[in-house]
Formats: sequence, C-alpha cells, structure tokens
Amino acid sequence: MAARLPVVLQWLEKARPDVLCMQELKCMDERFPREAFAELGYRAEVYGQRTYNGVGIVSRAPITDVERGFPGEEEGSHARLIAGTVEGVRIVNVYVPNGQSVGTDKYRFKLDWLKRLREFFDDDYWTDDEVLLCGDFNVAPEDRDVHDPQLWRGRILFSKPEKDALENIKEWGFTDAFRQHEPGHGLYSWWDYRAGSFRQNTGVRIDHIWVSEHLAARCTNAWIDKEPRGWERPSDHTPVVAEFK
Repeated sequence: MAARLPVVLQWLEKARPDVLCMQELKCMDERFPREAFAELGYRAEVYGQRTYNGVGIVSRAPITDVERGFPGEEEGSHARLIAGTVEGVRIVNVYVPNGQSVGTDKYRFKLDWLKRLREFFDDDYWTDDEVLLCGDFNVAPEDRDVHDPQLWRGRILFSKPEKDALENIKEWGFTDAFRQHEPGHGLYSWWDYRAGSFRQNTGVRIDHIWVSEHLAARCTNAWIDKEPRGWERPSDHTPVVAEFK
C-alpha cells in the first residue's frame, strides 16, 4: 500500500469520488494509512493481509454492515472480499485470484473461488436490491477486452473455464456498467510494466464494475481513467469509474 499511496491520494484529490474500492493492499489492517484518507474526507474499512492480497473500501459517507471474507471462512484465509453498505447500495469489492497459469493448483483454486462467489450472491443477496460488485476480477470476459484475442486465447486471464465461471456470476443478475456505456475495442484497465505495453496499449480489461438491475438503471456513465497509469511509480492497473444519478 505504501508504494502506491501517493498515486492513490493524488487521484482521490483529482477525481473526488464518493467511494473508492481498492485491491491488493498488501498490509495488515492496523498498518492501513487511515489518517491520510481521513485528511481528504474519507473513512475506510479494510480487510488486510500481510504481504499478499487485501481489499478496502473508502467512502465519504458511512460504511455500514461490513462483511470480510466469505461467510464461515476460516481465520487466515485469503483477504479477497469485503462488503459494505453506502447510502443504501451494497458494495462488494473483490480481488479474484490470478490463477498463475492454466491447469495449476492455483488455477483450480481460482475457479473454485469464483464458484464460491456465485454461491455467496445466491445465498445472501436479492437481485431486486441495489448491489454493486467491483474489483480486480483477473478475467477479461470477451475478445474486445484483450489487445490480441488469438495471442491470449487459452491463457490465464482469458481461458474458457475462467470466462465461463465469470459469466456464471454475471447471470446472477449483473450488468457490466462499463459496457453499458462503452461498447468499443481497445479499452483496457491493466498493462504489463514490460515491453512498453502502456505506450502501445497492449492491455487487457480485467477490472470491472457490475451492477444489479435497479442500479444499472441509475448508471449514467462509466469509463476507464488512463491518466494515473502514466504518473510516476504507477500501479499496473488504472481506475474504472461509474457514475449514478
């Protein structure tokens, strides 16, 4: 978190969102820099983990009914899901496992985690509620979400089992807020640090904001803010933003 904190705070000051969801914090809860966010008018709820994973929600308004991890999850499990309610909207922020490479144990863990996420919504949520699922999904859903579909096909982040597992979650009742407003190709949220990927725009769209039906009806715009990816010491991801009336 410390390495990217200046970029995050710079973006918050510039964009002034009502809510920001973050993934891969890589710090324990007690080490999260709450004071820095408080100085900008944000309160924070986090689910941290040393060195790996970690998710957080920061908001101008109070965050209530906070839930960390899947229900019944053992202590010490991966810190990959945090949920909270902000002004009537249930926000579920996730950091989906990367999966390393197709066919590995980590890949199977990823598919199982995505299955559990669908079960999480089946068990605890109603499609007529205002629900927002967002985060680093580590899956590009369609050909238009990768710079070279033939190159990516069958590889991690773009294999058919991953896409099928993600589609199963979407079928719960979600709309891709970004695609509701931006149908085009060449629009990505992640670029490798190597080989000039950002400059050449050889990226993938793996960061998403999905919304339930009633929230989709209130979504007036959605976009990818590429500017922070060009700042000093950026993340390899860049913010995805949605607006609601």
